[in-house]
Amino acid sequence: MACNHDIAAASVTREEIHHRQIEMRGYRRSDGLFEASANLVDRKTSDFTPPGAARLVRAHAPIHDLGVTLVFDKDMIVREVHTFVRSYPYAPCPGGGDTLQALVGMYIGAGWNSEVRKRLPSADTCTHLKELLGPLASAAFQTMITERPSSLDARDDQGRPRKIDSCHAYGASRELVKSLWPGYHVLKKM
Repeated sequence: MACNHDIAAASVTREEIHHRQIEMRGYRRSDGLFEASANLVDRKTSDFTPPGAARLVRAHAPIHDLGVTLVFDKDMIVREVHTFVRSYPYAPCPGGGDTLQALVGMYIGAGWNSEVRKRLPSADTCTHLKELLGPLASAAFQTMITERPSSLDARDDQGRPRKIDSCHAYGASRELVKSLWPGYHVLKKM
């Protein structure tokens, strides 16, 4: 059963004080490669001075406006990484994307997040660019849905479809599994 927070909070008033917008897009390029790009913008609804900073950010002006693009091939190997930092709270921030070059050659797939953590030291990497990399890998996969063989065909060593139990919809007790792989459908335990 879904929870409707609007009904529960009907008597509570809210004042917006922060707005974060994240946009991700996937592209097919004319050179045979693909791109997944992410842009993050943070804004406050009132004037804001970042802690320890000497500058004032006016209400609704971006505190952060930054992004990353992964260029990858059909095998999901990162070939290029591009970053930009247009708005930032601190003078050193623009250099926080330099370490992302360590992603070149990485496979976008299982183990992505742990390998990103290993390759990108927090003290040398923009936190916000690094945060984008997990969902950006998902966007890369969504970009490739029509370009690669179906993940529905992948099987483990015992022949069981790997997609089973990979998410809520593909849970072994769900109708989707019953429809696609009746032999692997299990009744939900009560």
